[in-house]
Amino acid sequence: MANKIVPLISSGVAGPLGVLHLPRLWCKVLLDARGLLPEGHDACGKGYDQMVLDGLGLNRDATLQFLRSSFPTYVQFEEWVLAQKGGKLDRGAVDQLNAAILGYNHSDGVRTSILAHAGRKDDGSVKDAVRLNALEDWHDFHAGIR
Repeated sequence: MANKIVPLISSGVAGPLGVLHLPRLWCKVLLDARGLLPEGHDACGKGYDQMVLDGLGLNRDATLQFLRSSFPTYVQFEEWVLAQKGGKLDRGAVDQLNAAILGYNHSDGVRTSILAHAGRKDDGSVKDAVRLNALEDWHDFHAGIR
């Protein structure tokens, strides 16, 4: 994992627009654009990444093109998102998206695999994907700097 950066921004983090996972999506795409995203990390996958794009009504190709070609700061990215939405986000849609992100649980098999990878006993107390994904990232980060 030399010269690769594990994205440590959790899916449970929101920027000023209040959209969970949006900062992580931004981070992963920028890391990938510079060849710094570790193998196994999707720059823009079908899970939370696609949920955010769909929840905000953003065109996937246009969003990725903007991020990769403009390499914006996070604030610039949020400004671009707002511009795509006519200057205003639908708060109800954002609330629904955030609830879906926080309420998503991985399958039992994925949960078991992530916890085993992270070296944590599966006692049934950690089921949500936000915390499981964070545990996996923290483990991979630690392994990369040992």
